[in-house]
Amino acid sequence: TELAIGPFTIQLNNRKLMRGFLEGLGVADAEQQGLVLREVDKLDKRGADAVRSTLTGEAFGLSIDVADKLMDFVRVRSHNHDDALAKLAALGTGSETFNAGVCELREVLEMVRALGVPESAYAINLSIARGLDYYTGTVFETTLDDHPQIGSICSGGRYEDLAGNYTKSKLPGVGISIGVTRLFWQLQEAGLVDRAESSVQVLVGLLDASRLHDNLQIARELRAGGINTEVQLEARKLARQMQYADRAGIRFVAMVGEDEAARGMVTVKDMRRGEQFEVARAELSGALRVEIEQSLVMKAGTVKRGDDA
Repeated sequence: TELAIGPFTIQLNNRKLMRGFLEGLGVADAEQQGLVLREVDKLDKRGADAVRSTLTGEAFGLSIDVADKLMDFVRVRSHNHDDALAKLAALGTGSETFNAGVCELREVLEMVRALGVPESAYAINLSIARGLDYYTGTVFETTLDDHPQIGSICSGGRYEDLAGNYTKSKLPGVGISIGVTRLFWQLQEAGLVDRAESSVQVLVGLLDASRLHDNLQIARELRAGGINTEVQLEARKLARQMQYADRAGIRFVAMVGEDEAARGMVTVKDMRRGEQFEVARAELSGALRVEIEQSLVMKAGTVKRGDDA
């Protein structure tokens, strides 16, 4: 909320609830349960039809009836606090594991409200499973309501004995991970943080996959000249590579196609000035070093004038 990144929803679920429901469907093997949970966790990404098809396919072999019941279950979403409690009550009772999951999720909802979290900021989403098997209870993912396409910006869950891999002590806890890259992207898009200049000074673009080895050599030459360089490792549309450089704050994009290679030249796009020029490959490092040094001198002069003022 303090980041002012717009409305968001913390979507809650419980692994015990999910495992207990699978037990009621006859899916009792822990390993198979884990595989099913990882698959339904992809519901929002792959869509219901794709997930159902996978679950009833050869890899899982669930019956259509079981798959349909499971799909109905994982599509449960709430819209406010009372709706969340009502939807949990509507699930009824089941195995001991299932009942424990319902109880824990209800308790978390009540505690969240007691803490003063607005009802619009949390909801239950019974498809949230998290892909890692060490989660044992509450799991959650956070999405930006206006930008669901960037995925979760904060996620995690409860684990009972993850620390048991490293110590004899039993240390249950809750792990939280922040999607810093996704979050920072949204902060930039919203104009809440400046587009900082990257420490990377040159991106060597890749126009043809067959030129990757040569591009790596160009990067080596630039780095030897003291220029921080990143290499595009997969051939993509040029516009996307330019967009990446612009968003990342990389000033120069160096490109070598068949024509440039035949002439021993490199095309350079100056993202800051919006200008494009050619330079002989043998002179590339020196030419870019001059541009970078001039930029540093101009920046220092601007700062000095500001200090004097």
